[in-house]
Amino acid sequence: MKSNSVSLAVDAFATGRADALILIGRILLAWVFVGSAYGAISNFSGSVGYFRSLNLPAPELFTMTTIVLEVLISVGLILGVGTRYCAILTFVFVLAATAIAHRYWEYPAGAQQIGQYNHFLKNISIMGGAMLIFVTGAGRFSFDRAS
Repeated sequence: MKSNSVSLAVDAFATGRADALILIGRILLAWVFVGSAYGAISNFSGSVGYFRSLNLPAPELFTMTTIVLEVLISVGLILGVGTRYCAILTFVFVLAATAIAHRYWEYPAGAQQIGQYNHFLKNISIMGGAMLIFVTGAGRFSFDRAS
């Protein structure tokens, strides 16, 4: 009986605060892109060098495109603007980033491989969060809901 009352309380909390929790979830999901865009902007040459090390064509263009997409994803998720489209963009962007930059199996066993594997897992989690935002939408605290 006690676990049933806990379950009901948890359900009531989540249901009663769904819009605020969705807003918090959107902000937390976006935060990785805010940090990544800021890092790429503040160390543009380092980002270009990283993409060059991955043997990507036109690493400067790739860096600029990445920054634009990360800013777009950040703003869209945080403000709740075009949120479902932004969730799709997030999923596709992270899928591509994972396929391009986090192929942990290509690294020698050790710290580098573990680091890349952690990035791989983080990206899988981000894709899951993007799917959840796609399904739930932006919630009440968003520009999508205001219009």
